[in-house]
Amino acid sequence: MKTLRIGYDAKRAFHNGTGLGNYSRSLIEAIASQYPFNSYYLFNPKSSDKYFQAPNGTIEIQPSTWLQKKFSSFWRSFSIDKIAQDLELDLYHGMSHELPFGTAKGNTKWVLTVHDLIFIRFPHYFKWIDTKIYAYKLKKACQKADCIIAISEQTKSDLVEYLELPAYKIQVVYQDCHPIFKEQISTQRLREVALRYSLPSNFLLQVGTIEPRKNLQLSIKALSRLPQDIHLVAIGRKTDYFQQITHLINDLGLNQRVHFYHDAHFNDFPAIYHLAKIFLYPSQFEGFGIPIIEALHCGTPVIAATGSCLEEAGGPSSVYIDPDNEMALASQINRLLEDQKERMEMKESGYTYVKRFESSVIAEQLMNIYQEISK
Repeated sequence: MKTLRIGYDAKRAFHNGTGLGNYSRSLIEAIASQYPFNSYYLFNPKSSDKYFQAPNGTIEIQPSTWLQKKFSSFWRSFSIDKIAQDLELDLYHGMSHELPFGTAKGNTKWVLTVHDLIFIRFPHYFKWIDTKIYAYKLKKACQKADCIIAISEQTKSDLVEYLELPAYKIQVVYQDCHPIFKEQISTQRLREVALRYSLPSNFLLQVGTIEPRKNLQLSIKALSRLPQDIHLVAIGRKTDYFQQITHLINDLGLNQRVHFYHDAHFNDFPAIYHLAKIFLYPSQFEGFGIPIIEALHCGTPVIAATGSCLEEAGGPSSVYIDPDNEMALASQINRLLEDQKERMEMKESGYTYVKRFESSVIAEQLMNIYQEISK
């Protein structure tokens, strides 16, 4: 196997606590640990160790002059091309839809991860100016990339359909969740978390920003058709959409059965998953669906929506419903609540299925791609 000099756009790894940050950290740590004979350069526009410290054996690259530090976004977009040449990088991997601007020069190959095209599919969920900026950056990055990593078959399909990219240029490599969801949790720990958040005895769980696309309203409407002792716990950041959700809850008389936690500590998430009877993810559209992977690792049965990539994340043992059909969701919840045997079978099958998303598997797939394009 050829020894490589690899650069990573590590902005998200150092500065984002969740989402793209988790993806970047997981990928960098797995690659550096599994293939220590390579040289790794982590490009970070601003100094920070809040979420991430460069793993042993990696080299952090930051702006060096006062002007570069002052205009770090400019450095990230326009200076890295030359730095890559000076460092004689074999390849540079942009892990969040972006690559440095400029025509590729030298021998460096350019790899790009694309997570989703939601801003193109559903522009009404975004500010107009943001959709234009995102689309411009992504199109430029795709033109420059020697290889594009899509995190799901759905994202690959969208790249081909909306950006008219050749399918051969795109490789599907899934992503892993944070390792905290794979740890064993003691009964005492479960009790502590249940008491800390005053969690109900029988609850359904939904995790994600409270915004229209995540479709919390479907779960609430379904809850109104379930037995009175069943509650819904929603964990996620509030947006303006929260007011609509509040009105819906009031209209349906569910104030005592819907519980919001907007500032739950991330370290408590696994225990909350474990305590939930069923995990709901009725999102209208996703690029992948990391919360489903988290739920499967925690042994929580999953009901998700059809129409995007969630079947890829949840596998054949999870249950899928139309994201606009509250009666179907309520029916499936009732069925699973009454069938403990099926819930246990879903738990065991989920453990088996979720192994395909392990960091070691993903690292091997990526390294094979790196080796192939570096020939």
